[in-house]
Amino acid sequence: MTSACCDWWSGSVPCLRRYRRAAAPEHFSASFIASPARPAPINTRLSSLSLSLFPLPSSDPLVPLLLWFEVSPSLLLFLFHPRKSMSTEKVRESHVYMAKLAEQAERYEEMAESMKKVAKLDVELTAEERNLLSVGYKNVIGARRASWRIMSSIEQKEESKGNEQNVKLIKGYRQKIEEELTQMCDDILAIIDQHLIPFSGSVESKVFYAKMKGDYYRYIAEFKTEEERKEAADQSLKGYQARPMFDASEKANTELPPTHPIRLGLALNFSVFYYEILNSPERACQLAKQAFDEAIAELDTLSEESYKDSTLIMQLLRDNLTLWTSELPEDGGDGAVKNEAAAKPEVADAQS
Repeated sequence: MTSACCDWWSGSVPCLRRYRRAAAPEHFSASFIASPARPAPINTRLSSLSLSLFPLPSSDPLVPLLLWFEVSPSLLLFLFHPRKSMSTEKVRESHVYMAKLAEQAERYEEMAESMKKVAKLDVELTAEERNLLSVGYKNVIGARRASWRIMSSIEQKEESKGNEQNVKLIKGYRQKIEEELTQMCDDILAIIDQHLIPFSGSVESKVFYAKMKGDYYRYIAEFKTEEERKEAADQSLKGYQARPMFDASEKANTELPPTHPIRLGLALNFSVFYYEILNSPERACQLAKQAFDEAIAELDTLSEESYKDSTLIMQLLRDNLTLWTSELPEDGGDGAVKNEAAAKPEVADAQS
């Protein structure tokens, strides 16, 4: 057993080596077995320490020795403080670093898994950690959303050709993708509700998580049908409408101005929700235009830190407005155009 001698004992008291506590050896960082005395510097001697050691039967090497100390509570606390193999902060840093490595390697499942572990530490995430979590899940789920759209398009073509056997195979494959999407969306939504929102203190983080809830319920609504689609759409609407930055409170408006990337990103995705899920291009245009106009009015106050993200989302808002207003006379246009418009918020999400 590796010894861990304490050099600060007085010369009259035996130096003690680390001792394994049988009941719960992982809970203590300083338990002791007697060993030969070792001299210590005078200024570190403890003269008020009395020690009694009573060895128990040696047949069981894990049975602890009995120690009685007559010392101050602070010394006992030092000797027997709880020990963890790795501190929470070190664990957190390790997972964040692995998430960054996974992002560089484009292994987004592992990136999402690493950030999921960080979220489950039940701490308020930093802006960087929130973005890593969002990027990881967005890419994992985004890849399957793209797969679902491809399968749906092929399925429609095969149906038009009357290839029933192919349609059956495609439908089974599409349903497999839908199951994966449902599981992944449910996973991140549970993390948001159980581990992120309860520990979010800032307006910025609360808006960020409200936007995430709106987004992932919207993704579910994209492929669900009938009652399940309606339920997902209702939950998505609730997420997007939980917007403290649109409250009348001066504090919220100060913390999240109209040019803030998170506020703009939420407005962008909320407008896409109205356009694609609720089939309301008029309301989508109204939301997008309001957000764009408010941001333009305060563009001179835009900080250098968020300039790139904010202007990118403003460009997406303008692109969608151009597309949607041209379709208003046609009652919303066709589904292919809707899918193209809905893909734009994916870029905005990554910048949030």
